[in-house]
Amino acid sequence: MDPNEINLDNAHLVTVAERPDEMSASIVVSVLRDEGIRAISTGEFTSGFRAEAPGMVQIKVFEEDAARAQQVISEIKQEPPQ
Repeated sequence: MDPNEINLDNAHLVTVAERPDEMSASIVVSVLRDEGIRAISTGEFTSGFRAEAPGMVQIKVFEEDAARAQQVISEIKQEPPQ
């Protein structure tokens, strides 16, 4: 096994961000992947609910990548809608 490879048997995913919809979450996941951070989004199914408990889409990364992922996310420029 490559010493830099994550042992998936003991790996833990942590939530580093939440977005209100699948589109904005997928942008964050793409940016993280471009930076070499393995990332996924979860909760897309419930994100569109407009009931009393709408869901958010969570962006998750491996625990050891969380600090770097949060730094990358903090650098994403939020553009106002046109």
